[in-house]
Amino acid sequence: MDITKLKIRDMRKMLDSGEISASELTQGYIERIKKYDGNVKSYITVTEENALESAKAAQEKINTGNCAPLCGIPMARGETLGVLAGIPVGIKDNICTDGVKTTCASKMLENFIPPYNATVMEKLDAQNIVMLGKVSMDEFAMGGSTQTSAFAKTKNPYDLNRVPGGSSGGSAASVSASLCAGALGSDTGGSIRQPAAFCGVTGLKPTYGRVSRYGLVAFASSLDQIGPLAKDAHDCAVILNAIAGYDRHDGTSSKNPTEDFTAKIGMDMKGVKIAIPKEFYGEGIDKEVADEVLKAAETYKQMGAELIECSMPSLKYAVPAYYLISSAEASSNLSRYDGIKYGHRSEIGENFNELICNSRAEGFGSEVKRRILLGNYALSSGYYDAYYGKALALRQKISAEYDSIFEKCDMILTPTTPSVAYNADENVSDPVKMYKADICTVTVNIASLPAISTTCGYNKDGMPVGMSIIGKKFDEASIIGAADAFEKTFAYKAPEMV
Repeated sequence: MDITKLKIRDMRKMLDSGEISASELTQGYIERIKKYDGNVKSYITVTEENALESAKAAQEKINTGNCAPLCGIPMARGETLGVLAGIPVGIKDNICTDGVKTTCASKMLENFIPPYNATVMEKLDAQNIVMLGKVSMDEFAMGGSTQTSAFAKTKNPYDLNRVPGGSSGGSAASVSASLCAGALGSDTGGSIRQPAAFCGVTGLKPTYGRVSRYGLVAFASSLDQIGPLAKDAHDCAVILNAIAGYDRHDGTSSKNPTEDFTAKIGMDMKGVKIAIPKEFYGEGIDKEVADEVLKAAETYKQMGAELIECSMPSLKYAVPAYYLISSAEASSNLSRYDGIKYGHRSEIGENFNELICNSRAEGFGSEVKRRILLGNYALSSGYYDAYYGKALALRQKISAEYDSIFEKCDMILTPTTPSVAYNADENVSDPVKMYKADICTVTVNIASLPAISTTCGYNKDGMPVGMSIIGKKFDEASIIGAADAFEKTFAYKAPEMV
């Protein structure tokens, strides 16, 4: 048995029973990374020494605890050992990690070592997790392929000639290839769910504000959200339990009470109303993808769920609205990288202005520059009302359409992506084509909703097809339960290369 291919809750049982140790589990992942990641390229930084030290510390705490269910292990000193104690995970490289490089896959932050932890890292460290390293991503989370990374252009474990998706491509690929037990990613317009679909794993984008963004390097502050990727929905729920909650350091953090996100695992789908918006299955969606998701819908119907056809007319405007809003916010957030305060500093420049211009020209890649230009243009005095203002109006309209659907339905089922993972030489050189590929995911971020993507089928080439279940605000437990219900009926196929 290869322990690195187990699900988190199975690892938990084996660690608690003493069948395996945290050090053995961590060493197993390190060996797999050395064996396979040269091809997959999911990691930017592997923290082998720190991981082994963390595993040893976790094992010492496990040894002092008593076996208990997934709610935590009581310890002699009155502490509670975390559910994720000793579990090896990967962290997206835009989440600050104290003393460990956080590059955002950009030359601009190539040597940046944060002096503090993001709140999610504080929460995970309190659980005694083992961080295996920082996984790759599109530069500053801008892209859908992880091919804009300056350091590790990640490959899809199902086919190394194809992209893993993005921007959390390293997170998805590392879970898919069993190079970590689970991972954290960030989702601005589908950046957790799209790579989860491409790589055949499960990814959850929580409600905006559910998980603190403190310590997440900002792309678009009103859209960004940290979330988990794992082998299945149950494992995603376990990770979300550890990282969710109010944080006074984050002004957008919600005070809405957290819950046990595993509470609806095993839920009965009988009587659940699932919306099927016709626009998500029409023009621009590959037939193989639409067919597999509709088959999943029929599976839910057989479980007793009620399928309700509906419409979302504003979907056709979603991509332009998203890119105007996100690029405008990105242009503001990235203005701090000037080569003066921190970040890459050019060696060329005879005065202050030249130094800033050269530092930004050398430090940023082409996709980041493109979005900064778009954002500055949309915010300029002559075009603000014509572009950015209209995008904000569309945001309200899209949110209203979701509210209308949720008045009649409990959740919404859509494809996660219009197609399966594409070859690395496709789309990357055509930004407009790549932007259009976000059509199925961006509305969730625009409306601040939770959504989970899980595998629902495979195309003729054996590539995974993902479906998304969209829920009401702060109702992550229901969509996790629905995803779990389907996963228990589904025959998962692991990538053959591992």
